[in-house]
Amino acid sequence: MRISLYVYRLLVIFLIFLAFAFVVGTIYVVFVRVDSNAALADSNAAPIQQIEPGGELRTFTGIGRMRISTADPNPGVVIIFISFVFDPNDRPFSEELALKVRDFREIIIEYIGSFSINELHNKDEEDIKNELLHRFNTILRLGQLETLFFSDFMIL
Repeated sequence: MRISLYVYRLLVIFLIFLAFAFVVGTIYVVFVRVDSNAALADSNAAPIQQIEPGGELRTFTGIGRMRISTADPNPGVVIIFISFVFDPNDRPFSEELALKVRDFREIIIEYIGSFSINELHNKDEEDIKNELLHRFNTILRLGQLETLFFSDFMIL
């Protein structure tokens, strides 16, 4: 009987401590963290600035390697891996790029898949890059891409 009374008191003390920690944590998040987020929001309100020379750039490879069937009656396969550089400090544009990966893939499939193997062999790689770049930029609202790179571009 005495042991259960100690266990009961220990559990009550633990619950009081847990409630106290919850209240203090809530007050901290509501009053302290809001001020730092407000300062961050104000700094993000500035217009998007151009990347300065020597600024940090990253390569976006989120589209991945794609295998696309050609428009031939007996279709061939095009293996393509597209990447481009972007400024990771431009968070809204970075998020837009991540959200548009499915759209980028559909654009690539639609464009590359519309050609036959012979047409692709006769087409200049720069023309393909420029057309894809143009199509990507038409769906982007928060920024524009400047250059596309093909890590792989094989016609099989």
